[in-house]
Parts: sequence; C-alpha cells; structure tokens
Amino acid sequence: MKLHDKTIGQWIEHWAETTPDKEFLVYSDRDLRFSWKTFNQRVDDMAKGLMAIGVKKGTHVGIWATNVPDWLTFLYAGAKVGAILVTVNTSYKQSELEFLVKDADIHTLCITEGVFDGSYIDMVYEMVPELKDSQRGFLHSERFPELKNIVYIGQEKYRGMYNTPEILLLGRNIDDQMLEDAKSQVDCYDVVNMQYTSGTTGFPKGVMLTHHNITNNGYFTGMGMDFTSEEKVCCCVPLFHCFGVVLASMAVLTYGCTQVMVERFDPLVVLASVHKERCTVLHGVPTMFIAEMNHPMFSMFDLTSLRTGIMAGSLCPIELMRSVTEKMHVKYITSVYGLTESSPGMTHSVIADSFEDRCTTVGKEYPFTEIAVIDPETGEECPPGVQGEMCCRGYLVMKGYYKNPQATAEVIDKNGWLHSGDLGVKDERGYYRITGRIKDMIIRGGENIYPREIEEFLYHLDGVQDVQVAAVPSKKYGEEVGAFIIPKEGVALTDELVRDFCRGKIARHKIPKYIFFVDTFPMTGSGKIQKFKLKDLSLQLLAQQGIEPV
Repeated sequence: MKLHDKTIGQWIEHWAETTPDKEFLVYSDRDLRFSWKTFNQRVDDMAKGLMAIGVKKGTHVGIWATNVPDWLTFLYAGAKVGAILVTVNTSYKQSELEFLVKDADIHTLCITEGVFDGSYIDMVYEMVPELKDSQRGFLHSERFPELKNIVYIGQEKYRGMYNTPEILLLGRNIDDQMLEDAKSQVDCYDVVNMQYTSGTTGFPKGVMLTHHNITNNGYFTGMGMDFTSEEKVCCCVPLFHCFGVVLASMAVLTYGCTQVMVERFDPLVVLASVHKERCTVLHGVPTMFIAEMNHPMFSMFDLTSLRTGIMAGSLCPIELMRSVTEKMHVKYITSVYGLTESSPGMTHSVIADSFEDRCTTVGKEYPFTEIAVIDPETGEECPPGVQGEMCCRGYLVMKGYYKNPQATAEVIDKNGWLHSGDLGVKDERGYYRITGRIKDMIIRGGENIYPREIEEFLYHLDGVQDVQVAAVPSKKYGEEVGAFIIPKEGVALTDELVRDFCRGKIARHKIPKYIFFVDTFPMTGSGKIQKFKLKDLSLQLLAQQGIEPV
C-alpha cells in the first residue's frame, strides 16, 4: 500500500492506453457511452481549446452545471493543463454566484441553461451586462476584471459566449506539442480543484485541493470497498461536491472502472440505470436512498447486481442503512465521514467491517491518515469513550482556503491538525462514531443534548420516514428540543404519539418539547441538511400556530 503521485491527467492517460475500449462514462437514460480512449481524446481537444482562449497553469475555470456529460471533460481537461476547476453549487442564486466569481478570481466560467427555478444564462448576463456587446474572448468587465470567457455547455449559441463545439474545434487546431508542454509543467501537488464550502454559516470559503489530495482519497475509498476494474459505479450525487467528484469519480479514475452518471437526481432514473447497466456500486445521501426505496415503481427494478455503496453527506440513520441492505441488495453499504477540507474522507466503515460496525460507526481512519479526538476546551486528546472534536492530519488535508490565511489558520493548527467542528467518540477497538456538530449541540438549562442520539431513537417509531432534531429558542431554558419529522406517506402521526413513544425510554429533558411535521428539510445543493435553518423554521411554525416559545 502506498500513496500515488500520478496527476489526474496521467491517470486518465494510463487507462486510455491500458484498457482503451473499456467503457468509462455511461449515461444510461440516453445511451451515451464513452470508452477510456474516446473520452481521453475529447479531453485533449477540450484542453487545447481551453488553452486557445487563454487558460493555462493556475487559471481558475468555473463550472456551474448539474452532472452533464462534459462536466468531467472540463475537470480532466483543466487538470491536464494545470488549471484549477472551481465548482459552483447548482442552487446558487445571483448574489451567491457573484460572490464566488469575484472571490475565486474566475477567468473562464462554463455554464448550462440552469436548473430548478433560475436561468444561469440570465444571471450571467445580469452579472456581466457587457457580455451582450462583447466579442467572444474579448470580455472586459468592470466589476469582474479577471473574468474573460463564458462557455455555454451545449450546442446553443448565446451572445458573447463560446459553446462547447466551438471550444473543441479551436482545440483541434492547436498543435499537440503545446498540450504536451503544458502537461509537463503539472505536478501532483498542484491545486486542481477548488470547492466552496456549503456556506451553512457565514460566507463560503474556497477549499484548495490538489491532485495528490483527491486521487489518493478516491483510491483508498475504492480500496475499502474492494474495488476492481469491473465495478460499475452509479453516481447520482452532484459533481460540484466532494462526494461526487472524489468518492465516486476519483475512485473510478484510480481503478479504471465504469462511471454510470445521473445528470440530475431522479429516483426513477437511478433505479432504471442500476437495473439496465447492472451497477455494482450506488452512492447517495440518506434522503436519496429514502426517495429510491419509497418510489411507487421501486419493485419493478432488479437491483440484485448491487454489492456496495456509500451513504454519506449527513449523519446516516441506522435503520435506513439496514433497509438499504435488505431491500436494495447493497450487502456492503459503507459510510464515509469527512469534510471538503479533508478531501473529503477521514474515516470509512469498510467491507471487511461487520454489518453492525458499518451501521453504527463511521469506521476507522483512512490509510496514511492520523485521527485525533481532541477536547475543544483543553486541546488534549480524549481517551476512548470520551467525546471531543474530530481532527485529522496527513496527505488528505487541504492546501488551505483561497486568499484566506486567517480562516486557514483557524482550522489547521500549528501541529498540522485539521479541526472539523464535528463531535465524535473513538471506542476501545478504534472505531469512530459521530455524535453531532459542535454548533448543533442543544444546551437546555445547562444540560448538553446531542441531536444525533434523539434522531436515532425516533427512527424506530413506526411511520417516521426521516427526522432532524434541532434547538428551539426558550426563555426559560435557553434552548429546547425540537423534532422535525417527515412522516411516511399515508401515516397519521401526532405530537402525543411521538411523546408517548419517548416516555420512559429516553431522559425527560431529551423528549422533544416541540414536534413539527414537515414535507422537506432545508438543504444545500449537495444534499446537506442546514440545521441552522431549522431553528428559524421552528419560530415560523410556532408563530403560525399562535404559540410563543417559553
């Protein structure tokens, strides 16, 4: 076992030479298929096309799109020339887009028409009105002086923008030697990907990740799941997030297997893709697995090809992991714990672990990774069984936050430990459990209450599809426990039924004072639940009921 020092470009070229005709990228819903060889050729043309419009080593190329077929083309093309791909959350609105383009010094922004309830094209024209009167490649923006190009990912033409066929055509007219010269300047310790933290609190920060960070994290993720080159990995999580771009894509890249993509999460497309392609691996956040299993057409699909997968992105309910194992045939469901700043995996419950350990822990540390549970008050390492802050050290730690040394110093201490902000416990056998976020902890009259514990308990109540526990402001105690429950379809739950279930089974102060039945949770574009918004939601819901918190 060793750390690899290949760049992303070298990995893709390795498979293009070793297994040229093997399927690399598949979009099952439109029967679009690329072999390693054909995809590598497309990447080379795109890389040269980017060079033709001024992209070079260190240039920041933004991508604002769902998992479209050319998303990975831009990542790998940029990686070959030493550019840095900056991922843009697909849920961003005008002000968030403008903040990121400015903060990240974006030179070339690649976009689709948009998703959900906003047009990316309209937002870009509003951000850069000069674009409509600019010749392509000659953009001069007063507010965004670094921004030189907008590329539309697709065939359509828009004023002032290139489209991908034009970039590919430009690339075919560039001498191959120019690309070879650029590739020779790229090192595995160069930054290749910049992801902005979800911004659940404060302004998002650009996390700088290197080839070495993310390819090795992907490789060791695959190792923990006994990957071979024969895997077919169904990726329905967004590529703009570490889950999609590292735990899925970098694992595929380093094992030379097949990536079955879903452009935008749809449980029916996921089920059909697994069925049609005989996928062996399925990743998702908890809400995705819930949507798949609760789909009315679930029983029509044959999922018996599935072997393993990752459930991550938020704390994973034990009962849900059991259901995925039993109903979806994911015999070896695993969980990865980490954060964008750790590339992202810090710990992984692997295939070799018992079913119980895979369901109740986040496993042990990744290879070549040190983990310490540190007391936030004293800075000392906690003994087994004592809760503290999860911290890590090793190859996986980000290079830092872009243009923000102060914020970097706040999370990476003088000894090189990256502080996660998450609370965890290590047991006597070396397995870790995540108990919550330091900020999520509810303090009720001096009592520390950890939402995770109550959530796990409430999952055992029949009729609960999903549940989140968060603090509700209280005049008397400072904070009270609030439970936000999504009931299963057709089930009538009541406040009293929930409280009766709790009485005598959990401590009195942990029983939710406030119970809210909701349809959805506030979420980031990457599928993380924004707990801090639940507090505000609780006050809105109480006001609607004419209840004032006491």
